[in-house]
Amino acid sequence: MDTIKSIREKARSNPKTIILPEYDEKRTIEAAKIIAGEGIAKVIFLTRDKIDPKEKARYIEEYYQLRQYKGVTPEAAAKVFEDTLYYAMMMTKEGKADGLVAGASHTTPEMARAAIQCLGVDKRLGIACSCFIMVVPNCSYGQLGTFVFADCGVVPLPNPRQLAAIAVTSGELARKVLDITPRVAMLSYSTKGSAKGEGIDKVRQAIETVKEMSPDLLVDGELQVDSAIVPEVSRIKYPDSILKGEANVLIFPNLEAGNIGYKLVERLARARALGPLILGLNKPCSDLSRGCSVEDIVDCVAVTAIRAQ
Repeated sequence: MDTIKSIREKARSNPKTIILPEYDEKRTIEAAKIIAGEGIAKVIFLTRDKIDPKEKARYIEEYYQLRQYKGVTPEAAAKVFEDTLYYAMMMTKEGKADGLVAGASHTTPEMARAAIQCLGVDKRLGIACSCFIMVVPNCSYGQLGTFVFADCGVVPLPNPRQLAAIAVTSGELARKVLDITPRVAMLSYSTKGSAKGEGIDKVRQAIETVKEMSPDLLVDGELQVDSAIVPEVSRIKYPDSILKGEANVLIFPNLEAGNIGYKLVERLARARALGPLILGLNKPCSDLSRGCSVEDIVDCVAVTAIRAQ
């Protein structure tokens, strides 16, 4: 069974309620029909007529109480709730939905801001970040062509502690959603001391922190990408690697590298890129590329539903 079919089937095995707030987006409307028809999730398609004025007023007040320490006024709180995204986030926060998917008509910064402010960051990780599930056709690397790439959407310049948290939560997603043993490579332009630099030192510090946070996680680095995913290269450059060139979770040193990397693989290898899946929050939430297809929305909902199971 291929990765996408497996994800949809797993979502169907225990359907969760996922809210879609982009009610005027044609792709989302079509995706909602497919999701319901295939039983992938129970969909709340949040059209404006479904918004309860009393609930909205309560959410605005709750949001204001959460954000007033940041200088948010009651008027500013009311203004953000002109967008159904915030109403949907607050519904998810209090358990009226198990997860949320949006981004077809919102930018990633808009999505991340709303998610962090409303859903809150998991204290264990201390950071919100993102990943993509990459499914590369006719590929023997990774998990038979399936990878998790992170962070490609949220954190511009992660420090060592943040980079470690990105690695840990990405590994957890790989295990939960894909049912695989995560093999995490911390990427760099150096393989185990073949070069020197401040960025390499950051990756090394991050690996030590990963081992403290998640001692059982298979993680190695710093590794060039060919040493991480090509067994023949790993044997030459770093024969003692515990990954042996079989990494399936790739952690990029910064957002610039991650964003470029996933888009190159998506376009040149014609890979499916599911995400950005927002990690590190108290509730499952997935972003979408504004260039997403209907199928992308369906599959992001399936992933979000699995994360909520």
